[in-house]
Amino acid sequence: MALAIGMVTTDCADPKGLATFWAAALSTTISGDYGAFVMLAPPPAGGPVLAFQLVPEGRTGKNRLHLDLVAPPGQRDAEVARLMELGATVLGERGGDAEGLVWTTLADPEGNEFCVAEH
Repeated sequence: MALAIGMVTTDCADPKGLATFWAAALSTTISGDYGAFVMLAPPPAGGPVLAFQLVPEGRTGKNRLHLDLVAPPGQRDAEVARLMELGATVLGERGGDAEGLVWTTLADPEGNEFCVAEH
C-alpha cells in the first residue's frame, strides 16, 4: 500500500476568509465549514483538497511549503491578474531559462506564498 496526499492544510488567522480566496482561485467551493477548520471541494482541474485551520500564532517567516499552480499556455498573465483581483499580491517574476519555465510568485491574503507557472 502506498501513501497518497489527501489534503493540504494551511494554518491561518481567518479560515473562512482564506478558504473563500482559494475556492475562487481554484474554481471550487467550500465543502465543509466547521468554524476553526474549513475545507474545499476537490478542484475541477485536479490536485489535492485544501483546508484551512485557525491557529493562535501569526505567520513568522517564509513558508517552507508552497503550491505551484500551472496556467494554460498563454494565460499566466491573465491568471495572475485574476488572482490579484481576488486579493493576492505579486512578489516577483522568475524564469525564462533554457527549459522555458516562467513563473510568478504571489502571496495569498494572509501572506502565504505560491507560484503560477507557465511552460
